[in-house]
Amino acid sequence: MGYIELTVLNNNVSPLAMGIDLGTTNSLAAVWKDGRPLVIKPEGHSSGSVPSVILLPEQGENTVGHAARAQAIVDPRNTIFSIKRLLGRGLEDVREDLKSLPFPVVEDAAGVLRIQAHGKEYTPEELSAMILMRVHSLCCRSMGGAEIQKAVITVPAYFDDTQRQATRDAARLAGLDVLRIINEPTAASLAYGLDQNAGGNIAVYDLGGGTFDISILSIEDGVFRVLATGGDTRLGGDDFDRTLVDLVLDELKDKLPREELEDPALHLAARLAAEKCKCELSEHPEAELHLTLPQSGAHLRLQVTREEFQERVAALIERTLQGCRRAVSDAGLEPSDIAEVVMVGGSTRIPAVRDAVAAFFGRLPHTELNPDEVVALGAAVQAHILTGGSRDLLLMDVTPLALGLETMGGAVAKVIARNSTVPCQATEGFTTYADNQTGLDFNIVQGERELAEDCRSLGKFKLTGIPPMPAGMARIAVRFHVDADGLLKVTAREESTGVMASIDVEPKHGLTDNQVETMLKESLIYAREDFEKSRSAGLKTEIGGMLLATKKSLAGVRDLLDRETCLDIDEAIEAANKALSSSDGKVLQAARDGLEQATGPLAALLMDRVARSALAGKRLDEV
Repeated sequence: MGYIELTVLNNNVSPLAMGIDLGTTNSLAAVWKDGRPLVIKPEGHSSGSVPSVILLPEQGENTVGHAARAQAIVDPRNTIFSIKRLLGRGLEDVREDLKSLPFPVVEDAAGVLRIQAHGKEYTPEELSAMILMRVHSLCCRSMGGAEIQKAVITVPAYFDDTQRQATRDAARLAGLDVLRIINEPTAASLAYGLDQNAGGNIAVYDLGGGTFDISILSIEDGVFRVLATGGDTRLGGDDFDRTLVDLVLDELKDKLPREELEDPALHLAARLAAEKCKCELSEHPEAELHLTLPQSGAHLRLQVTREEFQERVAALIERTLQGCRRAVSDAGLEPSDIAEVVMVGGSTRIPAVRDAVAAFFGRLPHTELNPDEVVALGAAVQAHILTGGSRDLLLMDVTPLALGLETMGGAVAKVIARNSTVPCQATEGFTTYADNQTGLDFNIVQGERELAEDCRSLGKFKLTGIPPMPAGMARIAVRFHVDADGLLKVTAREESTGVMASIDVEPKHGLTDNQVETMLKESLIYAREDFEKSRSAGLKTEIGGMLLATKKSLAGVRDLLDRETCLDIDEAIEAANKALSSSDGKVLQAARDGLEQATGPLAALLMDRVARSALAGKRLDEV
């Protein structure tokens, strides 16, 4: 994979911080190294991505990443995915999303979502912290054990204040020092080094696993300025997968009883099969949608053409183009005014998506960098700048939605307009609406609607001590301040007396500071114990998957292996089964390595059979 050098940056500064893309489907980290941003990949792996999936077992420690994803079909109710869609949200916000999630989600009395598993409850912040810790751990290990605690974390441009604060809380729980929260599309533009251009307008089209963002930026003399943002926090690759899941369920509705059709294991298996088919259709004109569930007897093989898939997702693609139209209009531009278009997110590999975007903007988009890695690369560039790199590059983000106050009658007085450059501040004057009123209640809202009930409430506070006077005589100045991370502080001051009240907006659906601090203290107290338990749990999960695969594969080819190899495999299987009852990491590691070594000849045989089958009947010039 190639990279574009960012020549405006200082190549001599050591990486002191990492950039992290906390994604709906996958997460990964990158650092600035040898004069460029690099995705850090564990030794022996072709990708640095960590699936944003968590297995919450009844016993043992939680597992994050590839091992958790491998167990998703076996234990769907306790395998958590798409957690990013729940960050900073309330139950009503995610009710539609919950229909496709196999695990139970409830809301507590404080309005905080909690995911239930084996009698325990976890907040989206806690689960996101687990993913961040896994990504951070792999990055540090791959850097030779370096401890890099500072990080720049990306979020969708359309994330509101609550979702941004929830992301910051998750990072705190993970033990990270967050230097900056930046928009994913803005990060992507940094990765492409578009600041080296003479200037112009750029559109960043970001279609990830769970969210869609479109940002319109202008670049002049190394200054990035976000002119407008738009998008949909409930539109992404998951929704494209769902069109194929619906195809599977439609095929099976007359073959399986209703209770089996509603089985979470079936839905999760269908989702994984749909994702695989979708990816293959990005490379080939036709792909097989293959689903097998031995426990229920469900078996399905469907040939899906690229044209059929494109028809199914056409409405979803059009929804992204509607967002593009709004963003371009908000920026006061026409599609023809856009000089560069950047594609971000794994779902932009879909040919129909690329064709639609090219047609809308009238130019071929940039697809040179890996769309799954480009956001993390840009975050690493920003991390480099914030820890001593060149200051020749200036990043100016904007507020995704208007911020204001509820006024008498439930209307909204907008104090900071949508797409205002951050950091920013604004002050508005308010007054009392009743004679001798000595206090005012403030309800801070975010949104574009005119009534407070149609916007999102971010928090409430009260100003008291106003001198009694006729209605309309008091003069109260309310100041909104949005910092560089897009986080809000509101202050109210009565001018004649100087009495003040303020609030650092705390997410309505987030964790309190006390809750976060308690979790942090517990994580420190049990850090070593948790690490050992986590390592053992991960090894047990890996061994379990290896045993299942070995037994299944061995059954059909045992006669083709020599006696000594079969004995070695049987002994390794016995040792691995015995090790599963142990919690000793060294014992488990030895069993895992022994099983891998013993099954080497089996793997070679299976690969040989696959290769022979693939090449059967083909001439040399067809290979």
